[in-house]
Amino acid sequence: MTLRSLYLWLWLCISVSLSFSSKAVDCSTDTTGLCTPTIEEIIDEVITETIEFENGGITTTTTTETTTTTITVTNEDSGNILDSNNDFVVPSKDGELNVDWGGQGPASMPSGSGCGQLGTDKCAEITGSGNNVSTMGNNYGTTFIQTVDISELNIKHGGETNYSIKVDKQDAEDSIYMHITGKNGTTDVFSGTDILSASGTNSGYQTYESSFDFSGSLTTVIIEIGGRDINLSIGPLFDSVQVNVLYNVINTIVTQTITSVEMFVALNSDATEEIIDVVEDIFDSNIPVETDIGIDFAPIDVQEPSYEEVEIEIAEIEIAEIELELEIETEIEATEETTTEEVAVEEDITEPEQQQEEVQEEEEKETNEIEVAKNEEKEPEQIEEQEEKQKETQEEKKEESSKEKAVKKIMKKMDDKKKYDDVNQTKTLVVMQVLGNTKTFFQDQQQLNDRVGFFSNVVLPDTIINDNDMASYFLFVGSDGLMNEMIDSQWQQK
Repeated sequence: MTLRSLYLWLWLCISVSLSFSSKAVDCSTDTTGLCTPTIEEIIDEVITETIEFENGGITTTTTTETTTTTITVTNEDSGNILDSNNDFVVPSKDGELNVDWGGQGPASMPSGSGCGQLGTDKCAEITGSGNNVSTMGNNYGTTFIQTVDISELNIKHGGETNYSIKVDKQDAEDSIYMHITGKNGTTDVFSGTDILSASGTNSGYQTYESSFDFSGSLTTVIIEIGGRDINLSIGPLFDSVQVNVLYNVINTIVTQTITSVEMFVALNSDATEEIIDVVEDIFDSNIPVETDIGIDFAPIDVQEPSYEEVEIEIAEIEIAEIELELEIETEIEATEETTTEEVAVEEDITEPEQQQEEVQEEEEKETNEIEVAKNEEKEPEQIEEQEEKQKETQEEKKEESSKEKAVKKIMKKMDDKKKYDDVNQTKTLVVMQVLGNTKTFFQDQQQLNDRVGFFSNVVLPDTIINDNDMASYFLFVGSDGLMNEMIDSQWQQK
């Protein structure tokens, strides 16, 4: 594996994503009415760690990418949209009713004492007694109506429309109502009518307040005030009309910060190759497993070879070698038979050679007779012992030859890259143990007698050797002969 490819292998990324919120925001475009003002902070944190192995050491880079989303919900107030100072209406449409707004049916704009308890400035009076259906669908004798554009408020998340109106109804038989319709373009968003004082109610002077909830977007507000003057004496009087639009505003702010911390650990440059070998061994001995946080390594369970396993493996290879030798011998015999037939056909051509072979056979026969005669002179027991030793030697040579072949095959199977790992090193030692037949090496060792030099009949127990001059004399006299005897005993055949 090249150094470049090793870097690619060791480029490990660990990503951790953390997300938490300080509060839960319950406000959307479908919300009707006002939401509770709140602030929600969502932090999404991704930590990435990269480890790069270089020639001089290890570089660890930790990158933290933090995304903070802050959602703020507030309730905004348009202010009185019927106040001409707020630039939603012109002075002629002001809620102080200094000028008639316009509408349906007869009306009057009294002032001074004609406005009763509403003050000395001008006010509006409903003088119609009819029973008609207004533009906004209400029964009326007189109406005051106007449309206010509030699209500049950019209302998108709902809210509520509040109103306030002062009324002085001096005749109990009269009636007065308040109606507001909200639109998003040409689409109705909400529509509501409140009967401020119905016919038969002696309400007198009152200030009425109420509201209408809505959801989604709002661009236009239509305001209609109407009623009936039943006795045609003095109709219902009203003044100081105020309409405020309260609406939800949701602000989302996303901030992102990236911090990176790099740490370099210098290593001994002479150990670079060793580190690479260690890393290769880690990848060879483990299985990479992909997870949600990156790559993990699951160790591979490797069983070290035992003496019995290697012995069985060598025996199997020996059997295969024997079978191969038998096949070769069979082919050789078949070849020899073919050659014998060819020789029989060419007997007439090879007569001189045949005569020469006959002479050699006679000489070999005479030699064998001489050896047989010599063997007859030996004792039968010696002949049998010699034949058994020759047979054992041949079997040992054959066994050793087949074992050596089997061992060579096992050693060739070892991968050159992994021949120094724990398993192959252990297997090599076990193979040498089987080949040398050293399984019982430390069993049945020869015991040396406690003898003193050339005094072979003198035995000194261990209890009298210490602090004994005579024992020291006997121990060292003739020590050369004793040492030679100890060396010879190591080579003694059992």
